[in-house]
This record gives sequence, C-alpha cells and structure tokens, in this order.
Amino acid sequence: MASDTTAPSPPSAKLLLSHQPFVCFSLGRVFSTLAYQMGAVAVGWQVYALTHSAFDLGLIGLWQFIPMALLTFAAGHAADRYERKQVLQWCQIIEALTAAILAWGTFAHWLTVDEIFMAGAVFGAARAFGSPASSAMLPGVVPEGLLQKGTALSSGAFQFSTIIGPAIGGFAFAISPEAPYVIMAILWLIASVLNGMIRMDRPVAPKEPPTFKSLFAGVGFVRANPAILGTISLDLFAVLLGGATALLPIYARDILHTGPWGLGILRGAPAIGALLTTLWLTRHSLTRRVGMRMFQAVIAFGLATIVFGLSRWFVLSLFALFIMGASDTVSVVIRLSLVQLATPDAMRGRVSAVNFLFINASNQLGEVESGFTAALLGAMPAAVLGGAGSVLVALLWMKLFPTLREVERLE
Repeated sequence: MASDTTAPSPPSAKLLLSHQPFVCFSLGRVFSTLAYQMGAVAVGWQVYALTHSAFDLGLIGLWQFIPMALLTFAAGHAADRYERKQVLQWCQIIEALTAAILAWGTFAHWLTVDEIFMAGAVFGAARAFGSPASSAMLPGVVPEGLLQKGTALSSGAFQFSTIIGPAIGGFAFAISPEAPYVIMAILWLIASVLNGMIRMDRPVAPKEPPTFKSLFAGVGFVRANPAILGTISLDLFAVLLGGATALLPIYARDILHTGPWGLGILRGAPAIGALLTTLWLTRHSLTRRVGMRMFQAVIAFGLATIVFGLSRWFVLSLFALFIMGASDTVSVVIRLSLVQLATPDAMRGRVSAVNFLFINASNQLGEVESGFTAALLGAMPAAVLGGAGSVLVALLWMKLFPTLREVERLE
C-alpha cells in the first residue's frame, strides 16, 4: 500500500483570530497604543500651546529617549529572565498612573512644561521595559508557521490604534484638555488586564542571573549577524532623518491652519496607509526579493516625506502621510520577521531590546532632529531635508549590506 506523501497544508491565518493568547495580546496592544497615540497629540499640542517653540517640541522626544537609552539593555535581560507578560503589565500600570497625574495637573492648572517633560521620561522608562517584552512575546502567542502573518496582524492592530488614537486625542483635547489623559489611564489599565489573561503557548523559563556579559549579549548577536545589523541600522538612520511627524503641530497650526482636530487627522493619516497595507500583507505574503522590497519601501517613505514637507494643501499633506505609513509598514513587517526568525527564543528579549533602542533612537531622536532643524531653518526645509536624507541612507545601505539586499524570502 503506497504511503500518502501529500504535504500538509500551511496553517490558515484565520487560526490566529481564534487563538486566545494572540487575541488577548493583540487587543492589549490596541488599547496600549491607543493611549500612547492620544498622549502624543495631547502632549504635543499642550507643549506648543504653552511655548510656541519648535525647540521644545523636539525636547519631548529627547526626554522620552534618555531613559530608554539608559534602561534598554537591562529591560532586554528582564524580558528574557522574567515572565514577559508580567513585565508588560507593570509597565502599563505605571503609564496609567502617570496619565492620571497629567489629567489632575491639567485640571487643577498646576501642570508646567517641565512636569510634562518629566512625565514623558516616565513614559520612556516604561516603554523601555514594555516594548522588548511585548516583541519577545509575539512568537510565543502565535501558532507554529504563522509568524509572518501574526506579525502583519499585530502590526495591523498597532496601526488601527494609530489611526483612531490621534483623532480621539485631538477631539478629546478640544472638548477638555484633561480628557485625553483620563482616557489614556483607563486604556492602559484595560491593556494590563488583557495581558494578564494571556496563556503562553511556549513560556520562557527563568534564565541565568544578570551579568555584564549576558546584559549586552544582544549587541554581540546583532553585530555577528550582518542581515540583522543592516536591517536595524537602516531603520535607525532612515527614520532619524525622516521624522517629519514631530513637526505636525507646527504644520497643523501655522502652515495648514487647522486646530487640534486637524492635528489628530494628520497623525492618523500614516496609520490609515499602514493599516490598508497590513490587510493586504495578511492575504499576500511577501515571498520573493524581500530585501530589495524593504529598500524600495524606505525610498518611497523618503520621497513621500519630501512631498509632505513642501505641501501647503491639507489634502495633499494627508496623501503624503498616507504613503509614508504604507511604505513604512512594508519595511516594518520585513524587518520584524527577519529579526524574529534569525533569533533563538532565549535571546529574543535582548535582541528585541537592541532593536527597540534603534527604533526609538530613530523615532525620538528623529523628533529632536526635526525640532532643532525646524528651529534653525523652518519647518518646511527641515521636513524636505529629512526626506532626502532617508532616500540617501537607503541607497547607501544597499551598497554597504549586499547580503541584506539579496535576501530572497522570509523563512
């Protein structure tokens, strides 16, 4: 009797939507990201309303980045040593309490710019521990064989929140300045409860106690893997130069002449492009020339940033931001999948910490760079120069990391 040699069919992406650990993980990410995006609108508008200073807008990112840079490696080790969902829960509780303090200070009229910066530092410290734990959890909450689709759906959950979070934050701030902070506190508490409900398919047992060598093991792993190093550093420098979203309060108020509601819509536009791209990626996996696709996406991101920088028309600005979000999502899905697939589970927390440090160096220091450049040259030249820099970085990295350019598929 002949044996059946038919290969088993790959697991369906629909399995993810009925898988309890992944559903709780994704919903928790939705609520947490909603809170963070609402805070970006509320804090940005509040600081600019108090100071009318592009320089101070840049300082928001700096105050968040400093604790991230100082704590990231310890946070990565914590994600590999302790139960990751508990690390994430504690971070969300701390963020909720900080948001509640911002709400009270705004309501009682004692909140100053310096105190807002201090709250930003607390948010930065909480994200330093929470983000590596969250990233390292993902492979453990998706069924085997569905990591790329799980990454795409998780990114979709993030982008959904990034669409509606700024809009909710802008409208809530227009109604009452303290309202966004109250909602943020509630959302972070809900996220903490959802993460507590996760039953890990492949939990991580406690690892070795922290030593100097183990603390920085993620750095050594990244340096020894050119594909991971090229992927992470590409994001660092491309987004560092293309951080035009930090200038959105200036564009909304002084160039496009809208109010807080317009700022919320502008902040949500990249996420709409990202969400639609994510939905497409969940149905059509990237199967060939993924390395080149990532470089092309970064170039498209830079060109769209240039268009946004030059635009004085609200609709054109929205379209440029839409393209920025769509192209960035292609790069994100490829980058995260490459990093996770190339990293053993015992190292995922520390490698995720390195990745997180690079990402937030690009995001937060990108805001600083954009704010400082805008203070010197003006908002529009700062955005245009940043977009051009992103294109140049992508072209240079194609030469510096040929093995990354030649990656054919995610497997």
